Amino acid sequence: MMATATVLPDDHRLRYTFDPMMMQGATANVIMQLALKPVGYGVVYGKVDSGNVFKHPMKRLRTTLSYLAVATLGTDEEINAFREAVNEVHKYVKSQPGAEVKFNAFDRDLQLWVAACLYMGFKLGYEAMHGEIDEDIADYIYDEAAKLGTSLQVTQDQWPADRAAFDEYWEQGLAKCEIDDVTREYLWSLTNLKQLPAWARWPFVPSSRFFTIGFLPQVLRDQMHANWTDKQQKRFDRFFRVCGRLSRFSPRFVREYPFNVYIWDVRRRIKKGKRLL
Repeated sequence: MMATATVLPDDHRLRYTFDPMMMQGATANVIMQLALKPVGYGVVYGKVDSGNVFKHPMKRLRTTLSYLAVATLGTDEEINAFREAVNEVHKYVKSQPGAEVKFNAFDRDLQLWVAACLYMGFKLGYEAMHGEIDEDIADYIYDEAAKLGTSLQVTQDQWPADRAAFDEYWEQGLAKCEIDDVTREYLWSLTNLKQLPAWARWPFVPSSRFFTIGFLPQVLRDQMHANWTDKQQKRFDRFFRVCGRLSRFSPRFVREYPFNVYIWDVRRRIKKGKRLL
C-alpha cells in the first residue's frame, strides 16, 4: 500500500513565521535585494513614478505588503490577478539602450534573487525571535516560499530544489552583490527614512538604522560602510528574544498583522473591480 503523505496544519505554511516585529527587517531586506546591481539600478533609475518610494511612500508600502500577502495567503486566482497588475507596471521597468547596467523587471533571474531575499527576511525574522525553525516543518515552509517568486515569472524549477541548494545559491548570490555609490546613497536614504517628512522621521531614525544594520549579512554591512559591534549584536539578540517570548502568547490575528489586513484589502479591491496597484 502506498504511504500517505503527511498533511501539515495550515499554520505550518510560510505564515508560521509571521510576526509584526518582522517589519523591523524590511529595509534590510530591500538592501539585500538592491545589492544585486541590476536590481538596484532598476529601482534607482526606474521610470515608474507611481512606485517611487520617495514620491509615494504609502503607495509603495501598500504595493509591497499586498504582494507579500497575496503570495503567502492568496488563492491561485488572487495571485494571477496580482501578477497581471504587477506585469502592467513592470513592462516599463527596463534599462535604456547603452545603459551601464542592464536591467529588466521581467528578468527571471533577478526576480529569483528578490524572492530569495524575501524568504530570507521571513527566515531571519523568525530565527531572531524563536531560534531555528524546527526541522519537521522547515522543508515545508521552504517549499511554500517558492510562491514568493512563482507569483510573478519565476518558474518552479528555478527555485533551488531544497534548503541545502538554497544555501549554496544564497552564498553565490551574496558574492555577486555590489553596492556602489549610486545604490548606497539610495539605500542610506531609505534607512534614514528620507521618504518621510522630517517631523515624522526623526524620532525613528536611530531604531531604523539599528534594526536595518542588525539584519544585514556582514558582507553587505561592509558594502554599506556600516559599523556593527558585538555590544550592538547583544542588544539586537536580547530585544528579539523578548519579542519572541511575547509573540508566543499573541493570538493568530495579531501575529499575522499586517498581512491579514492587506490580503483583506486586495480581496476587497478585486471584488469591487478596483485597481490593485
